[in-house]
Amino acid sequence: MARMNRGANVALTREIPGLTRVAVGASWNAGSERVLDENLVLALLLCGPDSRVLSGEHVVFFNQLTSPDEAVAVRDRALGGDQEQVEVDLQRVPADVSRLVAVLYVNEGTTQRRTLGQLRSVSVVVRDGYNHRELVRSEDLAPVLQAETALVLGEVYRHGGDWKFKVVGEGYRTGIAGIAADYGLPL
Repeated sequence: MARMNRGANVALTREIPGLTRVAVGASWNAGSERVLDENLVLALLLCGPDSRVLSGEHVVFFNQLTSPDEAVAVRDRALGGDQEQVEVDLQRVPADVSRLVAVLYVNEGTTQRRTLGQLRSVSVVVRDGYNHRELVRSEDLAPVLQAETALVLGEVYRHGGDWKFKVVGEGYRTGIAGIAADYGLPL
């Protein structure tokens, strides 16, 4: 297992020959903030070479469990201590998908305002999709969060003939709407 800081990347398929499936997960500790804990959502955005979501159908999360090609799917039950996971069959990801962007956001109404700054810890984790062995984990991204309600955790992306992973850790005070604007996600 490698621990990675913001901005760091690793060549997953070059470092681990034969790796064809990964599970991208989010691990967090909300402490006593039960409302926050219950309203955090992990989503994977399937983006083209321009870093824009291909369509509204190319967002995989609790309300859209698979990508159109079924190469990306939400796990019913996260394993290994992650709160949520999305599995990716790297060989089946369509050629027009250049990157899979993992985001975490607060899904709630305005009556119970919560922010990611209330988290005690949050990390993005990449696991082998077959044996769920942890391959990489980001540093704790929580200490720099304040009023953000959405966070780009990291991205799995094509580089030449390989798949790489990069820790991003970019927060959005404008929530999922800010991510939608940057990645062309229709809301």
